Amino acid sequence: MSRNGSEVETAARRMRDLTTGSVWRHLIEFSWPLFVGNLFQVLYNTVDSFWVGRYLGADALGAVSVSFPITMILVATVAGLTMATTTLVAQFRGAGDETQVRRTVANSVILLVLLGLASTVVGVVWRVPLLQLIRTPEEILEDAAVYLGIFLLALIPFFLFNIFSAVLRGLGDSRTPLVFLIVATVTNIVLDPIFIIGLGPVPALGVAGAGWATLIAQVVAAVLAVRYIRRQTNLLPRERSEWRLDGKLVGTLFRVGIPGAVQSGLVSSAMLVVATLANTFGPTVVAAFGAGGRVDSLAFLPAQSISFAVTALVGQNLGAGREDRAKEAVRAAAVLSVSIALVMTLVVWLEGEALMRIFTDDAAVVAEGARYLRIIGVGFVPLALMFLATGALQGAADTLPPMIVSLVTLWGVRVPLAWYLAYPAGLGSAGIWWGMTTSFVLGMILNWTYFSTGRWREKVVARRAAPQT
Repeated sequence: MSRNGSEVETAARRMRDLTTGSVWRHLIEFSWPLFVGNLFQVLYNTVDSFWVGRYLGADALGAVSVSFPITMILVATVAGLTMATTTLVAQFRGAGDETQVRRTVANSVILLVLLGLASTVVGVVWRVPLLQLIRTPEEILEDAAVYLGIFLLALIPFFLFNIFSAVLRGLGDSRTPLVFLIVATVTNIVLDPIFIIGLGPVPALGVAGAGWATLIAQVVAAVLAVRYIRRQTNLLPRERSEWRLDGKLVGTLFRVGIPGAVQSGLVSSAMLVVATLANTFGPTVVAAFGAGGRVDSLAFLPAQSISFAVTALVGQNLGAGREDRAKEAVRAAAVLSVSIALVMTLVVWLEGEALMRIFTDDAAVVAEGARYLRIIGVGFVPLALMFLATGALQGAADTLPPMIVSLVTLWGVRVPLAWYLAYPAGLGSAGIWWGMTTSFVLGMILNWTYFSTGRWREKVVARRAAPQT
């Protein structure tokens, strides 16, 4: 067998058939690389905040943090399409249609590259007006614009890494993307102090150094992902003629992906409004919200990882006609998610101040951040269950209901309630945090109410045909 053929066979062994064997074993073995990968992703983002906050001060930390909601809006769209890619790849693999798996890969890559180009250009040109629109404090505006401009240049490699990670997840391989992410994170960790505070011949670049370290690390992750897919699998078309958009498949990707993208956009834009409200309370609350958000992102990771695993499990099993196993996976995931979320709630309640001191010794920022964590911690269990229901519906390619739920809970509840509690009710920044927590609870209730109707069965894209007798 040729070297390339051997590599393809080795890669194929890493791809897990989720339609047979123990559901609990698949759930745990598939989830842990996702969790570790998400942990490294948070670490990846947190490293910038750590070095900037420790060596450049609270204002510089605010400059890095304040741009986060804007970047999340740009990243949100890719989240929808990558989720659709995972769903379709999983269902086509479960149905045994390898041709459609390859077509899904090619069409997803084309769409994401085009989207990345458009997002980069628009973001770079309009970054200052966008920062002003969210009422970024004047004293941190210049640094925030510098960091955001450099970060936006990393969008295309970021998109490429994520689309190939989504493909591998749909095929049952959650470990390979983890390796690439670890390499990228280590790269970022090494480069951050070199570029931010200046080491050896490299001058101190301050906030801009954090941006350049992120850009280089994203390029490393993208190169590794493209190289792996091209050299060790047969998933990436090698002929130019295969790189063309398939109208029907693109339509399916958009039907499944657009609601997910809109949902991610709703989450990010609502967070943008919440950040705008927080910004009106000054640099201390801005820094606390940014650093506290890093911590609660870490607390959300287990639920998010399990949700991604459920999407792949549900997708492959529905594609194979195994609805019983799909439901079993959801039940098992609920037990696991709630157990972990309860532990996370206890940690932020008991150690809120200690967690905030990782980022800063500023007493005011530590106190405000600890209050934020304790209020948000109340919603960890509802949020975990909301993530799980969304992941299950995404695996079934029924993505419109979660989008509608997000619209109601975020813009009908979170944003107006956060404003009301913060200002008319006089709770200040704490009112913003309570508005967020309330939306978690409502989202859980609405998503599970819809899931219990079973209407998601009608949305499956690919299903294995019953054997002829």
